[in-house]
Amino acid sequence: MADPFLSIQSVRKSFGNVAVVKDFNLDVDRGEFVSFLGPSGCGKTTMLRMVAGFEQPTSGTIKIGGKDVTYLKPNQRKVGMVFQAYALFPNLTVAQNIGFGLRVAGKPRAEIEARVKEMLGIIKLPDFGARYPYQLSGGQQQRIALARALAPSPALLLLDEPLSALDAKVRISLREEIRSIQKRLGITTIFVTHDQEEALSMSDRIVVMNEGRADQTGTPFEIYNKPTTRFVANFVGTLNVLKGTVVNAANGQVKIGDDTVMLDSDLGGRKAGDSVSLALRPEAVSLGRNDLRETSVAATISEVHFLGSVIRVRAKVGDNSVSLDTFNDPSAPPPSAGSAAEISFARRDLMVLDD
Repeated sequence: MADPFLSIQSVRKSFGNVAVVKDFNLDVDRGEFVSFLGPSGCGKTTMLRMVAGFEQPTSGTIKIGGKDVTYLKPNQRKVGMVFQAYALFPNLTVAQNIGFGLRVAGKPRAEIEARVKEMLGIIKLPDFGARYPYQLSGGQQQRIALARALAPSPALLLLDEPLSALDAKVRISLREEIRSIQKRLGITTIFVTHDQEEALSMSDRIVVMNEGRADQTGTPFEIYNKPTTRFVANFVGTLNVLKGTVVNAANGQVKIGDDTVMLDSDLGGRKAGDSVSLALRPEAVSLGRNDLRETSVAATISEVHFLGSVIRVRAKVGDNSVSLDTFNDPSAPPPSAGSAAEISFARRDLMVLDD
């Protein structure tokens, strides 16, 4: 098996007595796109800055291409970085901004001009070289910042929430463009974001961070469908959390409300009488019985919101609240609040949460 291109081993970072990153470990393959996902203050940007060389770890090692870069300066690491703020030089043209790193490196003028032209083509702004940053939209400025980071052909691309200052429509367009460019160039990339949709749609793998630690690392499919902690389950996607009591641990029987259900999941050493938290995605729940979802439990409708093509329903199951969406059927009016109902789901969709 090939050695990882980026290796982060046992990295910790403290500011005074405050531990911001705690025992962080990650191996990233060459050409992989990995996102650090988490709320503000979870340590994701600090970890990125340590990879870039702007911060030094309190302990641990960082290797890029097999070389220990833990204490090297940023300009000794061959990394490109794109920030949330575009950080373009206002007195330089677009072409001069893109070629800035190449000029600092002392590259010949002809080589710089050729590379700038190539980068303008890659970001689909071939005729913008003579413009100044103030003449560009936010999305265009961030494309220029990306081109500037890529122009010196870095071994590693680091993106620190580069889309958060843009409006929603531009963000979607630009994230598709960034991913397309990354695949085309085959450059190893670390992307920091607090937006779960960005991470899920762009990444090969996601590292979900919580209070300085990597709570879970996996593919978008694994992170969304098989969260291993309560934090990941709640942070990524919308989630119903059901409180239950173990009836029979050997065959996975759990009581939820007045009904007993069977689980496919391992109960993690719990025994009869123990409490257990179960996660269930709203899209895995049906109103009424469903032939494809073998488990049904009694419920009481508590809220109904008509949204046109979709009806959003909230139901009570014992002391638990369950949200689900059902399609509008003009021939069947939605249920009314306070009415008795059944909800159904497949037992494979019940996930046991680690408390």
